[in-house]
Amino acid sequence: METNEQEFAQIIRQNKSTIYTVCYMFSKNEDEVNDLFQETLVNLWQGFGKFEGRSDVKTWIYRVSLNTCISMDRKKKRRKTVPLSMDINLFEDRDEDTRQISLLHQRINKLQPFDRAIVLLWLENISYEEIGLIIGISAKNVSVRLYRVREQLKNMSNV
Repeated sequence: METNEQEFAQIIRQNKSTIYTVCYMFSKNEDEVNDLFQETLVNLWQGFGKFEGRSDVKTWIYRVSLNTCISMDRKKKRRKTVPLSMDINLFEDRDEDTRQISLLHQRINKLQPFDRAIVLLWLENISYEEIGLIIGISAKNVSVRLYRVREQLKNMSNV
């Protein structure tokens, strides 16, 4: 294996959970999350040679992951699909914390992809400055958007 491939594999091992977290925010379907993860890996590999290290590698991974997921989300919305559903969810957890997390996830999924990305990064305890670098807006704009998104989430009716 070449050094470039070894370095890439090491970076992916170190940031696998970051990539999965981003993918999970765009879908709860395991197959779809895996598809998003694979597509993100392809995009990361294609851009790896061009990565100049001007930003932190984690910032670059977030940016590529978010852009990939947003792009795939847009493509998915253009295609009409008929979801298959089961009458029972064998994995459903009945405790209150799990229901609250599920409700938050459902509400976040109703947001526009750009706002969803900002919330995801904020939930990962990333600073406004770093979110701004990843998304491509100012830290002040991140602050304003997060305030608006929080208000929007509070005002959403239960799913």
